[in-house]
Amino acid sequence: RRKLRSDVAAVFPTLSTEQLAELIPNKEELNVIKIYSHKGEAITVYMNHRNPILFEVEKVLYPTVYTLWVYPDLLPAFATWPPVLQKLAGGADLMLPGVVVPSSGLPQVQRGTLCAVTLLGNRAPVAVGVATMSTEEMLAAGMKGKGFAVLHTHLDHLWEYGDKSSPPTLAPLVTEPAAQESPGDKAELQGKEPGSSCSPEPQQHGDSRALSLRDRDTCAELLGQEELRESRAAEPAEDASTEDQQEAEDSRTPQEQMDALLNQCFFHALKCKVKKSDLPLLTSTFLGSHMFSCCPAGKQLDIKKSSYKKFSKFLQCMQHQKILQVKELNKGVESIVEVDWKHPDIKAFAVPEGFSSASAAQDSKSEDREQVYHAPEIIPLYGLSTKMVPLFQESGHRKGSILSSSEVRNIIINYVKNNELVDETNKNFVKVNAILCDCLLDKSEQDEISHLKWDELLSRCLERLQPLHQVTFFGQEPVVRKGNIEPIDISIAQRSSNKKVTIIKNLELYGLDPQCVANTLQQKVQASATITPAPGAKDRVQVQIQGNQIHHLAKMLLEEYQLPRKYIQGLEKAPKLGRKK
Repeated sequence: RRKLRSDVAAVFPTLSTEQLAELIPNKEELNVIKIYSHKGEAITVYMNHRNPILFEVEKVLYPTVYTLWVYPDLLPAFATWPPVLQKLAGGADLMLPGVVVPSSGLPQVQRGTLCAVTLLGNRAPVAVGVATMSTEEMLAAGMKGKGFAVLHTHLDHLWEYGDKSSPPTLAPLVTEPAAQESPGDKAELQGKEPGSSCSPEPQQHGDSRALSLRDRDTCAELLGQEELRESRAAEPAEDASTEDQQEAEDSRTPQEQMDALLNQCFFHALKCKVKKSDLPLLTSTFLGSHMFSCCPAGKQLDIKKSSYKKFSKFLQCMQHQKILQVKELNKGVESIVEVDWKHPDIKAFAVPEGFSSASAAQDSKSEDREQVYHAPEIIPLYGLSTKMVPLFQESGHRKGSILSSSEVRNIIINYVKNNELVDETNKNFVKVNAILCDCLLDKSEQDEISHLKWDELLSRCLERLQPLHQVTFFGQEPVVRKGNIEPIDISIAQRSSNKKVTIIKNLELYGLDPQCVANTLQQKVQASATITPAPGAKDRVQVQIQGNQIHHLAKMLLEEYQLPRKYIQGLEKAPKLGRKK
């Protein structure tokens, strides 16, 4: 029971301790049953007061409609028309044309976010589903296509396990007649005669005409006010907007105002104060050094006066929205280990006036630094030396010509066939003529070897050509360099007090910034990393990090950077993983 409560708290951080104790009581009976869906999936159902309160599918917890009727704001909610419920209860998913878009806009969700579905005019959820696309994608698609994969609804078999009660009537938080769909849209969605465009529920026949006219007048009045506001917005009206904003703030409770200030300072700090290189960052440092400095003049940030009461609870809520990730790296000490700077809420945040605009450019600079690394394309090439010219002059090549291994192979094969050098008794051998003898055999071998195998002939030829390599970095022209490319060299060195350090060289040859690699590795392994000049190499540096970090380094180079293993030297020096005794 305690584990279930902790799991629920992790999935739904907005629930208070009292609400958790109410949902999963200590002394009252809590039953667990297992059922199977029509697909054969095993579903664990938790029952309280003879009603299913939670169900678990593939180790993921979901609330039932019975729970959502008690906590209607537990999940972001999307409204639909009442007749759609019957389709959802029959197993259909919720399509976007059936979603009512309020004038205040849809809730901001990401793909995969758990959401509730309500009926127009009633805040009590009637279905639970997972968003198949983000809010931005929904709007970009013109509100067409599948919006939510429905998991559970009012009137379905899981609901029938309970007392089969009906949803309570919960008034919407904000009454917005203009948010409802037009009669034409409603007719298109439901295939019925269009009724009142602003009335959420069906009315009696006798009053429908008067109500419809009255609602049309209300809608027209609202539209007229919107047009008037738009025309006024074109004129400079700073004083008016300031007054409106002050009136809006005055209408909110002190707790709501503190919640808004907390959100403002949070997004301001992430957008302008924190850099990727600062992570992992202690949550206490983030609050004291970054968020408090973003508080506007004349205001004081006080977590206890917000609805969250504790900063850790606020961060849990932000983590639930996938804005950042918090981990307990040391016992009792939490740190921010990851931030999604591309999250729509961070991108959409506008820095308040009066703060430095230079800091607001932080996210654009960090995006430039976070460009995706593309491993270079490396092709071995061969240069024609003076000694090898006689063998290649028939094909029109001269000293200094650059060839690939396949071109060399084809030239040698054509030379052998044109000069009829294939052994007649055994075609796996090639007869060595005077040119092959001079080009491929050492002086001590010239009197002893008269035949060569095909593989040996080709390998001797490649060995006697000048090694070159061509490197093509993403978005750049190919570059040909002399010699074979040096591999990324990883070694372990011993330092004072028997401490080991990992040293990485030649990162620059593969287009990797040693400083970025050091910062990334430092964040992953929580160890000190430094940059020092590489001995014996001009204009090159090496990365040095405490401990034997070859396992982490191998994962980063091979999996994240997608570098071929043949270009990395020293991976075999990784510590052997075994059970500690």
